[in-house]
Amino acid sequence: MAEDFILDTDDLERRMEGAFSSLRTEFASLRTGRASASMLEPVMVDAYGSMTPINQVGTVNVPESRMVTINVWDKALVGKVEKAIRESGLGINPQLNGTIIMLPIPELNEDRRTQLTKVAGQYAEHARVSVRNVRRDGMDQIKKAKNDGALSEDDQKIWEDEVQEITKKFISRIDDQLETKQAEIMQV
Repeated sequence: MAEDFILDTDDLERRMEGAFSSLRTEFASLRTGRASASMLEPVMVDAYGSMTPINQVGTVNVPESRMVTINVWDKALVGKVEKAIRESGLGINPQLNGTIIMLPIPELNEDRRTQLTKVAGQYAEHARVSVRNVRRDGMDQIKKAKNDGALSEDDQKIWEDEVQEITKKFISRIDDQLETKQAEIMQV
């Protein structure tokens, strides 16, 4: 029996890390009642014929805990940046002052906080599903190698345990991140 099967666990970890980093980006876009430049990361502006992140058309600052400002470099883009923010679903009403767009962050009420913790939970569940899909791919590769005779039953068990350990590590990181985010959202 040939023992030439090697599972690319680095690839599995890299793919799971991708799911985790997507989750962190989604969490950054969830508003917590406190201003942060990262809340604008998912917002894209139609600038010069292509969709561009806000931080590439202006300087994003957080001068105080409930205010984000964007100093738009090109006066012609101010309206487009304002429109992109209004349509982003962030629930923020931009105020114009020349080329500076001010975004006052409203206080979150209890209902909105509860709603946001549920959204955070959904984001985390999507990330868990992605991680489990990567796990399934790894397990399928192991089973195929076993069926092709490239892997003994003992080795199959060793590889499956390793894939399961990697999966557990990422699910745990996702759960920790979710707990932190939900606590941040509920903090008044």
